[in-house]
Amino acid sequence: MAKVLVVDDAQFMRMRATKLLTQNGYEVIEAANGVEAVQKYKEERPDAVMLDITMPDMDGLEALKQVRKIDPGARIAMVTAMGQQSIVLEAIKAGARDFVVKPFDPNRVLAAVQKMIG
Repeated sequence: MAKVLVVDDAQFMRMRATKLLTQNGYEVIEAANGVEAVQKYKEERPDAVMLDITMPDMDGLEALKQVRKIDPGARIAMVTAMGQQSIVLEAIKAGARDFVVKPFDPNRVLAAVQKMIG
């Protein structure tokens, strides 16, 4: 069973993503901000990460860079609100594999995770 780290400061978004992924056979770990995401990545070594861009303490872009320092092969998809295209481009350059726009389409989330896990 593939393990997915879901990172979002909005508990509602984490709950939606967790429910969707567990119903589709994934094990899910949650983090509420970038600092927690980096720590959980170190501890759990998930197969894929769904990483929100806008969060307190450490944003998704910085968390992406920190995780990629720990594991250059980390498979990360950014979760973004509309209008953050420039940040998404920066994230892709920094090693993100994909992105999902909020409010997310369940099929798009599953496709992004499947693409990352291969």
